[in-house]
Amino acid sequence: MKTLRIAALAALLGATALAAPAHADVKIGLLGGISGPIAAMAPAMIDSANLAISQVNEAGGILDGRRLIGVVGDSACNPQNATDAATKAVNLEGVIAIVGPHCSGAVLAAANSVTIPAGITIVTPSGTSPEITSLQDNDTVFRTVPSDDYQGRALARTLLERGTNKVAVAYLNNDYGKGLAEAFRAEFEEKGGEIAGFAAHEGERASYRSNLADLAAGGADTLVILDYGDGSGLTMLRQALENGFFENFVGGDGMKSDAPIRELGADNLTTFIASAPVGQQSDALEVFNKAFSDIGGDPNAIFVTTSYDATFMLALAIEKAGADKSKVAAALREISNGEGEPILPGEWAKAKELIAAGTAIDYRGAAGEHNFDEAGDVPGAYALFKVSGSTFEVIAEME
Repeated sequence: MKTLRIAALAALLGATALAAPAHADVKIGLLGGISGPIAAMAPAMIDSANLAISQVNEAGGILDGRRLIGVVGDSACNPQNATDAATKAVNLEGVIAIVGPHCSGAVLAAANSVTIPAGITIVTPSGTSPEITSLQDNDTVFRTVPSDDYQGRALARTLLERGTNKVAVAYLNNDYGKGLAEAFRAEFEEKGGEIAGFAAHEGERASYRSNLADLAAGGADTLVILDYGDGSGLTMLRQALENGFFENFVGGDGMKSDAPIRELGADNLTTFIASAPVGQQSDALEVFNKAFSDIGGDPNAIFVTTSYDATFMLALAIEKAGADKSKVAAALREISNGEGEPILPGEWAKAKELIAAGTAIDYRGAAGEHNFDEAGDVPGAYALFKVSGSTFEVIAEME
């Protein structure tokens, strides 16, 4: 009887397997800084990625009508967390590609430890360290945001053009902070500016007053903080204001966070400005802005355009590659190289039809056209922002 029961169970399981769908869902990882120093930024970035996924599924699905699934993991802007999240996404969830991680150190760790050995393509929407450019990645690491080598230099030139000729620089001692700071210093000094203080600091300390006092001793009235506005950058900004160490404050993109406004109040941030990448004005950006606004998103939130583009582009690449992970990277280059039928955000049905017909397409993204160079990098546009009420508004474009 036991043998019969086992045989019957085996037959039932075999029938169930035969009755199951022939093709499983297609999974991509969404590895974000859900906790940690950019926790306030991450939700909007994940939301914009999910907008792209929902557009794919609502317009016929991916490949032969399968659902595209975003598997969310928390990289926490921490190398170990990122490695763990990437390992889970690749080895347990079976993702075919990854959007993220969000922070530079997390990108470097996850790529070196997990995705490069596994041959998984990743597109980070916000990992900006120049170190990412030099990864030996077998052409599997891309980004839809420009390197901080561009941002640091653009910020330096913009400050000099605005009459700020002497600054002190405080930067977080990680891949993001160091890369941005070195690019800023090189350009600022080359163009005739004076760096009155230049120092790294460790994250998540209770007090930075001694650091600030040392930086202020150089006589600059402007402090450039290259850190995260949800973490130690906020603490440093608060303590600088409380103790009157500096009169003016400048942040990079990591400081363009809602957290300083919520915690310190807009009235106390009238001399605070920050730089950040922006989407280039285009029909594609207008299409995205409307679609994201329609689901309750803020199109002006940082990195939402780059997050959306990274996700939609990977979907296009997977459609072209036929779910073959070894072909995704090459397909990613082919769907956005300046040649072919233009595809705007949300135009999934059109793109799917053209890909099926063997027609070349060229994705025109919300954040730009994303024609990748040999290292998987893209050019970009930046702007300088000031605090306005509960948010930020552009005060100048940065060349």
